[in-house]
Amino acid sequence: MSWGRRLLLIAVVAFAAAMAGTYAGRTVFAPDRQTETELHALLHKDLNLDAAQHAKIEAIEQRFATRRKALELEMRAANAHLAAAMQTEHGYGPEVTAAIDHTHMVMGEMQKETLEHLFAMRAVLRPDQAAKFDRTVTRALSPEIAAPDAK
Repeated sequence: MSWGRRLLLIAVVAFAAAMAGTYAGRTVFAPDRQTETELHALLHKDLNLDAAQHAKIEAIEQRFATRRKALELEMRAANAHLAAAMQTEHGYGPEVTAAIDHTHMVMGEMQKETLEHLFAMRAVLRPDQAAKFDRTVTRALSPEIAAPDAK
């Protein structure tokens, strides 16, 4: 392979890896944190939690924070595996396919565990608090169809 073709191939692989990393970062981590921030503010400022609710939610948040960190580390490892597979195969081969599948599995696990976390917190709330919580979650996940706040 000529030097020019090799350089072009390296540039294409680097661009693809950058796009994959950007996509993973924007779809997996940023939305969760934005939703988490909005929900955290709602839970701790707007819902007037009693002491028992506050203690239960804090425990739920601590358990999820530990699990989220583990999944984020697994996602970094999956991205590194994908980058290595792309560098090795220089194409869409079986190793790249396996690495992509693993990355998608970790993303899916993060989403599932985030939803379990949300439902666990919701279970602690009174019906009036849960209604506000539901509107905030809907607005964060799909602002274009979110129901307006009923006050």
